[in-house]
Amino acid sequence: MPSRKFADGEVVRGRWPGSSLYYEVEILSHDGKSQLYTVKYKDGTELELKESDIKPLTSFKQRKSGSTSSSPSRRRGSRGSRGSRGSSRSRTRSPGRTPKNSRRSASASHQPDIKETRREILEVKLTPLILKPFGNSISIYNGEPEHIERNDIPRKNTQERFILSQDGSYISTEYSLRPRREEIKLKEIDSKEEKVVTKGPTSPRTFEVTTPQKKEFGGVPGVTLIMLGLPVFLFLLLLMCKQKDPSLLKFPPPLPNLYDLWETRVCGIYLLWFFVQALFSLLPIGKVAEGTPLVDGRRLKYRLNGFYAFILTSAVIGTSLFWGVELYYVYDHFLQFALAATIFSVILSIYLYARSWKAPKGELSPASAGNAVYDFFIGRELNPRIGAFDLKYFCELRPGLIGWVVINLVMLLAEMKVQNRAAPSLAMILVNSFQLLYVVDALWNEEAVLTTMDIIHDGFGFMLAFGDLVWVPFIYSFQAFYLVTHPHEVSWPVAAGIIALKLCGYVIFRCANSQKNEFRKNPTNPKLAHLKTIHTSTGKNLLVSGWWGFVRHPNYLGDLIMALAWSLPCGFNHILPYFYVIYFTILLVHREARDEHQCKKKYGLAWEKYCQCVPYRIFPYIY
Repeated sequence: MPSRKFADGEVVRGRWPGSSLYYEVEILSHDGKSQLYTVKYKDGTELELKESDIKPLTSFKQRKSGSTSSSPSRRRGSRGSRGSRGSSRSRTRSPGRTPKNSRRSASASHQPDIKETRREILEVKLTPLILKPFGNSISIYNGEPEHIERNDIPRKNTQERFILSQDGSYISTEYSLRPRREEIKLKEIDSKEEKVVTKGPTSPRTFEVTTPQKKEFGGVPGVTLIMLGLPVFLFLLLLMCKQKDPSLLKFPPPLPNLYDLWETRVCGIYLLWFFVQALFSLLPIGKVAEGTPLVDGRRLKYRLNGFYAFILTSAVIGTSLFWGVELYYVYDHFLQFALAATIFSVILSIYLYARSWKAPKGELSPASAGNAVYDFFIGRELNPRIGAFDLKYFCELRPGLIGWVVINLVMLLAEMKVQNRAAPSLAMILVNSFQLLYVVDALWNEEAVLTTMDIIHDGFGFMLAFGDLVWVPFIYSFQAFYLVTHPHEVSWPVAAGIIALKLCGYVIFRCANSQKNEFRKNPTNPKLAHLKTIHTSTGKNLLVSGWWGFVRHPNYLGDLIMALAWSLPCGFNHILPYFYVIYFTILLVHREARDEHQCKKKYGLAWEKYCQCVPYRIFPYIY
């Protein structure tokens, strides 16, 4: 193996790809296999250079103009002024380029032909895509040109965006050069082989796709059916669960009078619950984290105090029990609370849709499609805020998730009262413990929600408002609600097996999510050095080993195993307690399909290569 010429940390001169200019760079690392040096320019740009493109500082004479010491991005910025445009371009002319309006001299025969020039230009355009690969990367893979969406993340060092179009697709590079005359000349020579779309803005921007957004959930008919059907289905499930025999043969259950479902006091208690949780979220405790970059480059700040809100809520509930407050009232008026939450979610959705028309275009959700019904469901505005209070982020974890735990506690106390028990049943204890662990884990790892599809892609409309405020607390607590009137005794050996299943699912769920979040925050973490990755054209890497090499969504697999463990304590007398598992499986399979579509659109050929490395989606050996 040839010995390396330059050491790590050494300051040298590196040739900027596609030009004859050398800039001061720092050697970061050296790849013994490819014999490429990873260097860092003064503006933060990291590229890979051959040894022949690197010169010692002593081999250069100091120029008075200092042009060689300027960073590439600074020089590109200086070329934007009209007064220096001509001189700048002449200095950055590539070696294989003849001066304009000059006759080809005899020395031109030593220059590369047009094919070589084309290859050099393509190398210039693709070289900035090859960032510093990790030592554990199995390949450097740029993928196919991809669509650039409104929610794409602008890079910190991006001075310009260079777009290469093929078959109606676009590719966004991390770093780019200004369009050169060779590109225009080659485009005129062979427009069939390559189409070059260039733009020269000096400020970061994102190119939007003009094709209409694909409607999910069956389009307008599908979302209309969901919005009308879900509330009705929710109440039918709750009514069936309260029957003595909750068999599907008894469907539909007897319907109550409409006026029996409404109680003003219940509505007041629910509003009090919502606004108390909002007050807890505004307390200046807990760290502040930044979300993913928006279209304009901004990163919203979020107060991470969900776990503290849970502690404060527990203290309030404990104090209420100590003072003799009867929580059985919640169980006795469970349908009324569900109706109050449903009405509140609808009113909130109407407010969100109305205020979205005042939001700037850049703050709208990439999932919105321009149809009133569909956008009301999916949400038009991506991050609706009242001052610093983020409505979507708050509803995602606080009133519904913490309310789920409170409802479970209510059901535990109601079981003791209805069944005249001195202590709750083992089945009820298992359900409460399992779901308490799930909620505490979510609140403790609250920052992870900032990178979920709900936050970065979907707007805040009826889908998330109803899901967070109604579906989560009143359906996820369904097993505990079922056990109040349908007791089931669980032996300790069976309980031990269920606990083992729950822990197995939790380990998969937590380890997979922790590995993903750590990789997103700090890909160079030495703890992740053993993981293999595939590089993509967006500058990000895809994990193809560890938990994420087992299946594409190991966190979904762990989630489903835990969901099954929640239902098993209810026994097998009726299928009703297993509705959550069935529903959750359908939800995650559909969500996985949405993820698959977004990733294929975003990563292109890199995603196809990833799918070859990790063929199984959620379940091992099942496509």
